Amino acid sequence: MSALRRVIRLGRSGRGKLALAVLLGTLAASAAIGLSGTAAWLISRASQHPPVLHLMVAIVAVRTFGLARGLLRYGERLTGHDASFRILGDLRVATVERLERVVPTRSATDGRTLSTGDLLARFVADVDGLQDVWVRVLLPYASSALVGLATVTLVMFLSPAAGVALALSLVAAAVLAPWVSARAARGAGARTAPLRADYQSQVLDLLAGSTELAVYGAIESRLADIDHLDQAMTSAEARTATSAGVGAAIATAAAGAATWAGLWFGAGAVDSRTLAAVSLAVVVLVPLAVHEHFAALTTAAHQLPALASSAGRVEEIFQLPDAINEPDHLVDAPAGPFGLRISGLHARWGDDGPDVLRGIDIEIPAGSCTLLVGPSGSGKSTLAAVALRLLDPTGGTVELVGSAGAVDITHMDSDDVRRVVGWCAQDAYIFDSTIEANLLLARPEATPADLDRALRAARLDTWVHSLPKGLHTLVGEHGSSLSGGQRQRLALARVVLADSPIVIFDEPTEHLDETIATALATDLLSATAGKTVIVVTHRPELFPEFDHRADLHDGQLLRR
Repeated sequence: MSALRRVIRLGRSGRGKLALAVLLGTLAASAAIGLSGTAAWLISRASQHPPVLHLMVAIVAVRTFGLARGLLRYGERLTGHDASFRILGDLRVATVERLERVVPTRSATDGRTLSTGDLLARFVADVDGLQDVWVRVLLPYASSALVGLATVTLVMFLSPAAGVALALSLVAAAVLAPWVSARAARGAGARTAPLRADYQSQVLDLLAGSTELAVYGAIESRLADIDHLDQAMTSAEARTATSAGVGAAIATAAAGAATWAGLWFGAGAVDSRTLAAVSLAVVVLVPLAVHEHFAALTTAAHQLPALASSAGRVEEIFQLPDAINEPDHLVDAPAGPFGLRISGLHARWGDDGPDVLRGIDIEIPAGSCTLLVGPSGSGKSTLAAVALRLLDPTGGTVELVGSAGAVDITHMDSDDVRRVVGWCAQDAYIFDSTIEANLLLARPEATPADLDRALRAARLDTWVHSLPKGLHTLVGEHGSSLSGGQRQRLALARVVLADSPIVIFDEPTEHLDETIATALATDLLSATAGKTVIVVTHRPELFPEFDHRADLHDGQLLRR
């Protein structure tokens, strides 16, 4: 539960509305109880055939409580969900900002490497599930505490013994029933979130590698694994539902006991004090109304184990080690044009891993084109990650060299570094949206003329203008409606639009045939003329025009 409390503190913007929702919920529940009590008094009093004027106040009160209950409940739901979404928005933003700092390494506190599916499940399912904390747990418990106190005071004024009995029954409904329900579940709710994450991770892996799995005949075994997880989730949810039924039964029994106790004590079974008929009706029927409100607490408390598990998984994201450490005193970038100076660089992924880069020394002048060549696993992408401040070096420096000096990039804000150093990955993500939306990621304020210039530089303008919807054409999931060359050119257009002074291309011609790769390599250098360009590749023959070349092997610089 401590993890749940810590995660709750991350949401701040909706706390005022949450307090208003508690107030409205309390008033709505009070109106419902007042309606039951007043109606009970009115019916029993009317049976005595008094003058109709003696009933007018009660009649008006019934109408008022009836209208107020609906209006106040609507206001409570509207305000409560608004507060929940605001707090959830804060939590999402905080989680994304945290993921930005830990995703490059993905190393958990116990040494595990978290998969993409696991991180996605934490960000989507676990974070979204936490909205129930405010709407289905905090709100009901807060309003029930206030309403329960007021109702017990009212009943105790009419019949002290009945009031004590009602108080004990409310404690049973709010505390005992959830506790017994949680004991009956025995951790089933806490297992649901990890099982759901494993299930989602397995499904994502299956979808992503379906072609390869089909080739090797492994789809059936993967489906069997997913089916096993599904059965485990079904079993856990069934056990959770059964335990919820046990808690609901206890809460219902408590409501019945409070009603019979009101009748017993109100009729003078214990002492000589016998309530009038109209007051007896109130003492008997009001417990039913307040227990109807308290019935939601069993369901609310029953969700706590699953919510605590989700909160713990979200909190683990905030406990992951940083891939980078922001300095206490930030330094601004020097004046351009920009180059890079790498001296004695050592870097590794994870605190306990071996050094991927060992003693790298490279000078990249401003405006030059440098090829970073080496086989897979030689450390090329790691060097690019360090230059982008996605990973901090364990030794040595990477300096941003300007016209009037140099600055160690570890002394700069990481976002400032990435405003200067742009990146185009071999598998640059293309979102399931329009061509225009994918381009505007690089510069949201770009004008149509800016977009057209970027497309022209990437040699995509003629093709885009030939499409019936032009820039508003949907590209499909991961750019599925585009060819490999078109996807890379769209990524190139995005880089051109970002207009970063230094651009790193990570295997830009990967998975392309020779003709398309050669044309793309030529257009890449043409589109970035005048910028400082670093091309990470193991196909240097595609880039005959370059200023410098650095060959890496096993994390070391062989020649330059």
